[in-house]
Amino acid sequence: MASPSDRDVRLRQIKETRMAKPLIQFQQVRKSFGELRVLDGVDLAIGAGAITTVIGRSGVGKSVMLRHIVGLLEPDAGRILYRGQDLLRMRRAERKALKSKFSYMFQSMALFDSMTVFENIALPLREKTRLSKRAIFDKVMERVNQLELSGFEDRYPSQLSGGMRKRVALARALIHDPEIVLFDEPTTGLDPIRKTTVHGMIARYQRRFGFTAIVVSHDIPDVFAISHRVAMLEKGRIIFDGTADEIVASPDPLVQQFIQGKEEPE
Repeated sequence: MASPSDRDVRLRQIKETRMAKPLIQFQQVRKSFGELRVLDGVDLAIGAGAITTVIGRSGVGKSVMLRHIVGLLEPDAGRILYRGQDLLRMRRAERKALKSKFSYMFQSMALFDSMTVFENIALPLREKTRLSKRAIFDKVMERVNQLELSGFEDRYPSQLSGGMRKRVALARALIHDPEIVLFDEPTTGLDPIRKTTVHGMIARYQRRFGFTAIVVSHDIPDVFAISHRVAMLEKGRIIFDGTADEIVASPDPLVQQFIQGKEEPE
């Protein structure tokens, strides 16, 4: 459970998020794959500097939403806005600059087994920047120290626990100081204790670095403890958008069935 001070910070961030203009906004977004309609008019506003969690049954399109945000997919209809600007109307240079503001922490973590911890974290800098070897070393070691990975730089992912690998993946995701970090099922495959550790890690470093976090998760109700806002996707649409306290109190039977782990909605 969050301490009173943590709760005060979270409540203040929730208030600020509601008052601020959306950083990212879905407006009637539709997406189909063949005859399968996955997104069917998604409307969602995501505030800056907060943790927004998207929940819903497996296969409803949560990860599809993330791929739209980073430009891996384009909507069949509707708009996705970044600071009020339509992503599809951006010039190529603008879209490239925007992509540099994003980072993605994959469900599988996507660490390279043949690379050390240091090499995995350094990879984005080596591939996408012209920083000197010394500058890369300094930046990687800064993240290593911040994420409490000191002493593990020369180890390989196979030599680490699941929780440590998650921390390495987060260090890599944060290496280029992103504005927005997308977390796709970040606690998949972890036991309850390690899930709590990863949630705490996301919340702690989000406060420290101030990035906007968008989390896709099935860890209900545990993930609510770190979420400033929660959105539920069902049948291609957002059927709930509010705070964790509000979703727990929601009178919507579909919402209650899902968050209480009862039978799936028809």
